[in-house]
Amino acid sequence: SAVFACLASHLGAGQAVPLTLAVWAWLTLCALRYGRAQPVALKIGADGLSVWGRTGALLAHGRIAGCSQWSGRLLILAVMPDQGGPRTLLLAADTLPAPVFRELAVLGRRGAGA
Repeated sequence: SAVFACLASHLGAGQAVPLTLAVWAWLTLCALRYGRAQPVALKIGADGLSVWGRTGALLAHGRIAGCSQWSGRLLILAVMPDQGGPRTLLLAADTLPAPVFRELAVLGRRGAGA
């Protein structure tokens, strides 16, 4: 409605409707793409951390190379793959079981110190 109100004041209601629908469709597609790119599975192993998306695609795999933690609520991990640059994972505490969050925080601190 905000897009329509802005466009209608400049272009008129008739021209604002198709542009508003186009913006709505574009934002919907972006939201769906963003949702599909979110990690849904983590595997903590001896060789590092693996992260998978909704489609089953491997999003990141490698050793934990860095860590930043904000209280007990947020954890930011840098995962260093064998090839390429680091991938950053942002993990909220309420999205993981507490023991898993603590284990990742410990692994992150160890990886950042190595």
